Amino acid sequence: MKWFLQIFKFYIKASIHVALAVVSFVYITTIYLNIPLDKNLVLFLFLGTIPSYNFIKYGVEAKKYFFVSNSYQIRIQIFSFMAFLAAGYFAFFLPAEVWIVLLLLGVFVALYALPLLPSTKNLRSLGILKIIIVGLVWTGTTAILPILQADLSFSWDVYIESLQRLFIILVLMIPFEIRDLETDHTALQTLPQRIGIKNTRIVGILLTLFFFVLTYFKDSLMFMELYTKALVALVLFLLMLITPKHQTTYFSSFWVEGLPIFWAGLLWILTA
Repeated sequence: MKWFLQIFKFYIKASIHVALAVVSFVYITTIYLNIPLDKNLVLFLFLGTIPSYNFIKYGVEAKKYFFVSNSYQIRIQIFSFMAFLAAGYFAFFLPAEVWIVLLLLGVFVALYALPLLPSTKNLRSLGILKIIIVGLVWTGTTAILPILQADLSFSWDVYIESLQRLFIILVLMIPFEIRDLETDHTALQTLPQRIGIKNTRIVGILLTLFFFVLTYFKDSLMFMELYTKALVALVLFLLMLITPKHQTTYFSSFWVEGLPIFWAGLLWILTA
């Protein structure tokens, strides 16, 4: 049992769970927009997410990220470096349009962890703007890139799906904002710090409502999409009600981040 817990801990700490969530959202996009799932893009995003997120989590300062003394973080660092090299291989098979957007998203990821200048703050310290930036990066990665990879035009349904993706990412970030309320510096002015936990939950419920209602605005709407998004909206609604201020270790990092994995699994079963 001890070895299983160690593997599970590494699975979470090394951002493998987050990487699965990213590719799950990509799969969800391809199902709802009826576009092919590109293997090279999926593998690149899965492998590329691991070093990117680990850099954000452990590399607030570049020196700290590249020169660590903790043996556990060294293992994560080596794993991240191997994932980075593998991601580089699959990157060669991506079209130029994807590369351009990836470079833009990469700049935001870098600025999220590191300040542009030594005397300035990083994007991570910009409070509410932080969650919007994260939402846009996730939306660009999981909704826009599959469209570019498939060389398709941006239709009305693509815009609706992208806006829905932004809303759902913002909602999924709320449990993390509530969890970090007591540890975040007051200068950050996060959403719970500004309006309180109760009002933050209400914002999450409203965003969930907007997410679901937008489904009816799509030109091409399948019944499967309607009831699966209704189920996801129900889960999000309940999540806004039950998210505790004092969370267990893996409430947000596993269960909340696992929602897109569950969602993708449900779609895979229904379309198999």
